[in-house]
Amino acid sequence: MVSTIIDQEIKKAMLAKDQATLRGLRAIKAALLLARTEKGSAEEITEDAEMKILQRLIKQRKESADIYKQQGREDLSVIEEEEIEVISQFMPKQLSKEEVEGIIAALIKESGASSVKDMGRIMGLANKELAGKADGKLIAEIVKTQLA
Repeated sequence: MVSTIIDQEIKKAMLAKDQATLRGLRAIKAALLLARTEKGSAEEITEDAEMKILQRLIKQRKESADIYKQQGREDLSVIEEEEIEVISQFMPKQLSKEEVEGIIAALIKESGASSVKDMGRIMGLANKELAGKADGKLIAEIVKTQLA
């Protein structure tokens, strides 16, 4: 589980006085703590739920970095990108575009999908299969092109 590793990493970052790493780790810890204390959530968070939380954190920071770049605020953009690097260390290795294309092609063949009308079904299967291993936008783009 990521949460036990985070505490150890926070201590290391504090001793090393590494502010960028510390910010990223604290963001992860806060998000996990928030998820654990949400109304209606289980006491322990599953590994799958942790990966979704980390994906959400990365996505938020990517969006913020893009906005900062558009506004000419490179200083703030760099902070977001540093945090993305830290959070990404706790994610499974991301698959390449070619690997994702191969997996999606196999899913389409298995399910017998033939047109864009089947996109929803394939997206569900692909998201389940590739959870945490590929970006949702990339998955959707590949599914759309392969079904077209």
